[in-house]
Order: sequence, then structure tokens, then C-alpha cells
Amino acid sequence: MDYNPSTMAAPRVEGNETNRTLIIVVAIAAAVVIAIFFYVLMRASGGGRSGEPTLQAAIREGSPQFEEYKAKIYLDEPEATEAKRALGDIVMTLQTTVRNLTGKTLTGLEMRGTVVDYEGKPIKQRTVVIFPAPGKSSELAPNKTLPVSVLIDGFSDKDARAQIKMEVTAFKFKE
Repeated sequence: MDYNPSTMAAPRVEGNETNRTLIIVVAIAAAVVIAIFFYVLMRASGGGRSGEPTLQAAIREGSPQFEEYKAKIYLDEPEATEAKRALGDIVMTLQTTVRNLTGKTLTGLEMRGTVVDYEGKPIKQRTVVIFPAPGKSSELAPNKTLPVSVLIDGFSDKDARAQIKMEVTAFKFKE
């Protein structure tokens, strides 16, 4: 058997090139599949808020007591921080302090945080039940304060985030 390095090396080099190309293509395809998986997972967890929690048996807008007591549940000027996540979207945390000046103990509080554009139109909003909530204080006594945060995600760099708003949407008092 004759050994000729020039004829033997060429197929092996072509085989290595073919294998290398195949490995690169598979790696790129796997990276794309993983990226799509995480994108769908992120959107499913962030976008599934159509059934936002609500405070049951609460005083809401339209009730005769709502406007009277809402004016006595004072909110400090809200502030916002934002952070970019690894997946490319932006998360904003809206924060304020709630002051209970109603003269009654609040046992339930629901609030909405909204980010609006330059025309005053909402870009994104989220309603949350502040309390009762597991692991948090279950009431707010008269003349006491409570720091409140609302996390809103899914913003892009192109969103015109001009202003933030936080408002009380429902509340309950201790019987």
C-alpha cells in the first residue's frame, strides 16, 4: 500500500472543513432557538397581565365614598427608575409614599402605575394590590405612611417615556 501524503491529506482537510461548517451552523441554529425560547418565555410572563389582580369588596370609583376618601389617601410625587434587561427590554419601577389621612385604618389598597408619552397617552400601565399581600403589612393605620412600588416591564428604547403617574384605584377600611 502506497502512502501519499498529498492525496491523503486533502480529503481529511475537506472533511474537517465540512465538519467545522456543520458545527458552526448547528451552533448558530441552537443559539437562535434558545433566544426565541427566552423571548417567548419573557413575553408570556410579562404579557400575561390581562387578568391583573383586583381588590375584592373594595370602594371603587363611582361609589359615593370613593372621591371623599381618595382625596385623603395622599400620594407623594412618584419617582421612577429604569433598568435594561439582558433580553433587551427596559423595566421601570415607579415608587411613591402613601399617606393615610382618612382617620380610618386601611386594610386594602389597590393602585395603578402608568407611563405616558409626550401627548399624555398611556404607553403601559399596571394595576397591583398593595395589601393585603403575603409577606407584607396587612393594613395602614391613620396618619401612617407606606412606601409603594409598581414594576412595569416590556419597554423598548423607542418608547417615548415622558411622564409617570400613580393613582389609588380601590381601597377598604377596617370594620
